[in-house]
Amino acid sequence: MPELPEVETTVRGLARFLEGERIARVQVNRPDLRRPFPPDLVQTLTGARVTAMGRRAKYGLIHTDRETTMVFHLGMSGRWRIEPEQPEKHDHLVMETESGHVLALNDARRFGSVDLVPTEGLEAWGPFAGMGPEPLGPDLNPQHLKRAFKGRIAPIKQMLLDQGIVAGLGNIYVCEALFRSGIRPDKAAGRVSLPALARLVPDIRTVLGESIAAGGSTIRDYAQPTGELGYFAASWQVYGREGQPCACGAPVLRFVQGGRSTFWCRKCQK
Repeated sequence: MPELPEVETTVRGLARFLEGERIARVQVNRPDLRRPFPPDLVQTLTGARVTAMGRRAKYGLIHTDRETTMVFHLGMSGRWRIEPEQPEKHDHLVMETESGHVLALNDARRFGSVDLVPTEGLEAWGPFAGMGPEPLGPDLNPQHLKRAFKGRIAPIKQMLLDQGIVAGLGNIYVCEALFRSGIRPDKAAGRVSLPALARLVPDIRTVLGESIAAGGSTIRDYAQPTGELGYFAASWQVYGREGQPCACGAPVLRFVQGGRSTFWCRKCQK
């Protein structure tokens, strides 16, 4: 599933072709993805001007001058194709701007979604209500994590994946950030010290920033809107490297937490 860096990369790629543009044509090629397309999608977007692009957690945001925001989620295999040479079978939503740019939302597995939400009420919209702070924003700090983890015996990795604590963190980047911070992924969250959390917060930002700069991590079907593949996977220090040597020489280990693989180094993470 595309994670936060992949969505951020997608939004930045789309912004180059959509921001400030008027949408001249909207074509819906099937009734639904994970759930039905909004019935007024074509009418609302046709003729609207894109005023800004954004991201909340793993959702992309297309703000318009009609006080409505199109919110998209890429699901498991979704991606936007920019200026496609030919239509493809799984181009389920196609938009064309007044200046002639064509953008197609392609989703072979159809686990993605598209919603129209009043811009003013965006933060109160169902999936966003109760979300924690953005990991790249100023509201994520060691004190916030210390308060959220107080008295909790659940493993810190599981707590960091809780969208009510931090919005948008996924399995790959939590594994990598915990490794950089030297924190065991199975340590009770409430027992992690404030100094350790003070290391963790900038490490979260650093690993996300590095991945965004690299275009994300290519997993199965993910690609940037231009069709280029992200290459941050080449920089993974523990994720997906079970049995391979860590930088310290010890083998990278794997175990399952909450149905997801956790990768770590017993020597580096205490």
